[in-house]
Amino acid sequence: MSLTRRQVTSAALAAVPLAGRSPGRKPRTLYIAGDSTAAQKYADAAPETGWGMALPFFLRNETTVSNQAVNGRSSKSFVDEGRLDAILAAIRPHDLLLVQFAHNDEKSTDPTRYTEPWSTYQDYLRLYIEGARAHGARPVLATPVERRRFDADGNAVPTHGDYPAAMRALAGQEHVALLDIEALSLALWQSLGVEATKTYFNWTDTEQDNTHFNPPGAIAVARLVAQELLRTRVLARHDVVRLHEDIPTSWITWPPA
Repeated sequence: MSLTRRQVTSAALAAVPLAGRSPGRKPRTLYIAGDSTAAQKYADAAPETGWGMALPFFLRNETTVSNQAVNGRSSKSFVDEGRLDAILAAIRPHDLLLVQFAHNDEKSTDPTRYTEPWSTYQDYLRLYIEGARAHGARPVLATPVERRRFDADGNAVPTHGDYPAAMRALAGQEHVALLDIEALSLALWQSLGVEATKTYFNWTDTEQDNTHFNPPGAIAVARLVAQELLRTRVLARHDVVRLHEDIPTSWITWPPA
């Protein structure tokens, strides 16, 4: 019998040490809708690691992560391919829908993915917000994690143009919790500096990737996400674990492709 990719991913996560279940707390699912920076990676892509692969390490097991992020998708193409509909068919009251897009929305030469920050980007994000709420679930917006880019003076520089500002504005208009991962990751890369940040991205002997993460980078960004979920009161203190602990990179696994 062959397993689906989701079944394989669930089996891999089962091997990760979990915090104990607290009696009386209702299980829920946190769905991730996003792009390659968050997505599950497989053995053929290792050591590339999406931050969604590391997020379960910081959550108690009353909250299950369903990582639906997919390489190369924008807020538009994710919807157009029916991927949001698939999430909404499964999502239940009290579940969470965490949405992070912009990397591919920025590709102005590709009409299948491009959105304009202050119009179509916000229009598509509203579909996620309204869809989650229609099913009794809670939408959460996350500004896009920053790429590794420094200027000649060694300062980390933003790469996402108006997209983070447009998402922040929409979150305010729609009264949606906002995880400001763009600002926090930019500050983290600045604190680490030009050379140290290479150890967080998918830099290998054959590749110099300043967008996608390796295990340490994915763990660092997932920690930011978990901290923001707590700060914004999407999750309570008893919902999160290990926020200030070292996470072994050996906990990251890549299922067969």
